[in-house]
Amino acid sequence: MARFTLLFILIVVTLFALELYEPIRQAIILPFTGVLASISAMIMHFFDGDVVSQADVIRSSSTGSAVKIAAGCNGVEAVIVLFAAIFAFPSSFKHKLYGFVAGFFAIQLLNLVRIISLFYLLQWDRTWFEWFHLYLWQALIIIDALIVWLIWLRYLPKNGIDDDTVKAE
Repeated sequence: MARFTLLFILIVVTLFALELYEPIRQAIILPFTGVLASISAMIMHFFDGDVVSQADVIRSSSTGSAVKIAAGCNGVEAVIVLFAAIFAFPSSFKHKLYGFVAGFFAIQLLNLVRIISLFYLLQWDRTWFEWFHLYLWQALIIIDALIVWLIWLRYLPKNGIDDDTVKAE
């Protein structure tokens, strides 16, 4: 347990520092956030033809109301926490990779729901937007990472031996 805790903390601190490092932010984080905005706008466009995105901003052409997907709202922090939890836990690399990929998509799918709901909440009422943005969705995204990790733990081999290793013998 001490090994897991120390490794988890080391990975989290390292990845959060890298996320804040400006060249990485410019090369990876901002383009990723722009992709999230584009995907969100594309989904919303099916129901609302007035929605457009540019970089990390989603805007209503008719009302001019817009949301900017800022740092902390792109799901990267939850992905970092999930990555650290999975890769700090003793298991095969294959299981870690499967868990991380599935978890990444689970977090980002929920994050798309978050972005879209916040965009429309802002159209409706700024007070409710602020409450959902600051309290409810922040917690739900982190809880999503925790639930994915717990599900991943549940499906790890019980004896610590990889099933493929047993079959090969």
